[in-house]
Amino acid sequence: MKGKLSKLIPTGGRAWLLFMFSGAAVCILVLFAGKKAVDYTSTDAYCMSCHIHPHAEQSWKLSPHYNNRTGTVVHCVECHLPPAGHGYLLAKAKQGMKDVYGYLFKDSAEFKWEDKRKLEAARKFVYSESCIKCHQNLFPVNLSQDGENGHLNYITSKEEVSCLNCHLEVGHFDPNAAHEHDLNFGASSVEKAEIFTEPTTVSKFENFTEKIPGTSVTFEMIAIPGGKFKMGSAKDEPYHKPDESPVHPVQVSRFWMGKVEVSWDEYLEFFKATSSQGRKESDTENENVDAISGPTPPWGAPDQGWGKGSRPAITMSWYAADVYCKWLSKVTGKHYRLPTEAEWEYACRGGTETPYFFSGNPKKFTDEGFWNKLFGPDTSVIATNVVYKQNSGSKTQEPQRVKSNPFGLKNMLGNVAEFCSDYYSPTAYNAYKGLAVNPRGPKKGKEHVIRGGSFKSDARDVRSAARDYTRTQEWLVTDPQMPKSIWWYSDCIDVGFRVVCEPDSNIE
Repeated sequence: MKGKLSKLIPTGGRAWLLFMFSGAAVCILVLFAGKKAVDYTSTDAYCMSCHIHPHAEQSWKLSPHYNNRTGTVVHCVECHLPPAGHGYLLAKAKQGMKDVYGYLFKDSAEFKWEDKRKLEAARKFVYSESCIKCHQNLFPVNLSQDGENGHLNYITSKEEVSCLNCHLEVGHFDPNAAHEHDLNFGASSVEKAEIFTEPTTVSKFENFTEKIPGTSVTFEMIAIPGGKFKMGSAKDEPYHKPDESPVHPVQVSRFWMGKVEVSWDEYLEFFKATSSQGRKESDTENENVDAISGPTPPWGAPDQGWGKGSRPAITMSWYAADVYCKWLSKVTGKHYRLPTEAEWEYACRGGTETPYFFSGNPKKFTDEGFWNKLFGPDTSVIATNVVYKQNSGSKTQEPQRVKSNPFGLKNMLGNVAEFCSDYYSPTAYNAYKGLAVNPRGPKKGKEHVIRGGSFKSDARDVRSAARDYTRTQEWLVTDPQMPKSIWWYSDCIDVGFRVVCEPDSNIE
């Protein structure tokens, strides 16, 4: 029979069959080995053999994805890779090559691990499709009203919303990232030796230390003499933007300005004196108009777990900052308010006309561009004057980290961006013809000016002339309340404010 079969199949045909069977065997072997390799490299142990940062495994085991009443364990790849059918193998290959390169050629001791835990970074390595694969019912019967509002917002929002916006602590536990009302915020206090009964009396236009009556908190105010300056930046200034021109002459009257941004110590006194822990956003309209109504409880930890004290207060809204100034005016008997944009830039420059109040070229300080990305930017000068992306550790810092500007003010160009009283317009400077005296900005608008850059900013965005503005809708995307908070931003952690004080006419 074998001989007959051999006669029926030509020699070339037998070779082709052998080739086909051999190829099929090799393909099966490759697929089997590939499947084994994919399975092996998808285990938690394998992931953690490369991802050696100390918090990864511990925070995962403390999270609801590991430590839960059902005993269910959600593994690394179930969050950090998209599900099958959504580019699983491509994403695995891409991230795998990146991880192998980092493991072989980079020093893990130099990695900024805290940066990796921030929302901006985490969104690049967690896929909403993976979340939805497990959490298919977004409206279970035991979901709270706030949860229903949040999930409805996720489904209907025109903004790009990730599951991580509200559930950042689910995969790797972080108590400061919990997306819930912090009803104990501001409740604790530290006993101090002296409680002030009167504010500081000021009779001359000079630096003074303000005392907040009823508290042990003080803050420094710097006397800024009136004068003229050129506001804005020329088109040939590196990283100039259109809304910074035209350069125009401005004259401002004298004023006092806070040496540093309003600290948590200061803001918490306002919160404790004016807030009502049981009040909701919808109750704000019913408050006594003669009283100053303070913030409702915030969501999560407004300080992000970085600490309060002398660090700048953050996450409050422009409205909350404005109300703080009114409260401070009431308790001190002085006229405190937010600075105008012109006052802010005048005070920031301190008599200089260069990109910064210190010497240096933004092109050398930025981390943008091939050369600076390859060899690193020059930080020798800017890092001693500004808390920005390169030296902040991705969080706010205490005021003593940097030098003062020529007027004696600290952190004007970094740490946190600062609210101004003006409405924002990209063409605001076009309205000024000739010398502008104490300009107040547009008469109406939707968003307000913010100036100064923050701990998240690149060197190009902390120039004295750089402008930015509030983004109220974007900064409240994950606030599940209806109506949304007028006091706290749920999605902005790098904006604060400092105060100015107008001198009375009888001040020498």
